[in-house]
Amino acid sequence: MVSFPGHVVVAADVDRCWVDSRLGTDDDLSAPLSPGFLGALEERLVLTAGNIDAVLLAPPTPGKPAIPLSPIADSDHPRVARARQYRQDVRAWTYGPALLVLGRGLAGRWEAAVEVAEGARNGGLGRSLAAAARQLVPDGRPVWAQVAPGNAASLRAFLAAGYQPVGAEALFMPPPR
Repeated sequence: MVSFPGHVVVAADVDRCWVDSRLGTDDDLSAPLSPGFLGALEERLVLTAGNIDAVLLAPPTPGKPAIPLSPIADSDHPRVARARQYRQDVRAWTYGPALLVLGRGLAGRWEAAVEVAEGARNGGLGRSLAAAARQLVPDGRPVWAQVAPGNAASLRAFLAAGYQPVGAEALFMPPPR
């Protein structure tokens, strides 16, 4: 489920009539991301909706990252493992107590995720990692990020690194075992 200004996309194997019957005709563009509709879609698809995330977008920037990142060839870090659930071509780098992950997500777009260890937070490291992602994304492509709106520190970091809010989304996955 992806929502952009004036547009909502339900990218699922459901009939348009089924969607319309649950959303009504009042043109409420927030209705597809409402708990009632997401719950009905979960039941219909036998999948579980994830968090409703703010979707951010930034153009690439030239040059090298301002911080010296170390690539990770293979990692069992929980953030990297999570990225592999949702993305392909996952790449990861560390910088001290922090991690940057890039991968191809929804519709093949390049997506960034960052994690900063608790003791190293509030010093601008998240912002530096988010900015570095703009320089590391392949082929001069833009980079996307999904941030839980309640994660205010992460949202501030991405906004400070030049990302702009462009919409919201909820991804559906098989239920946890």
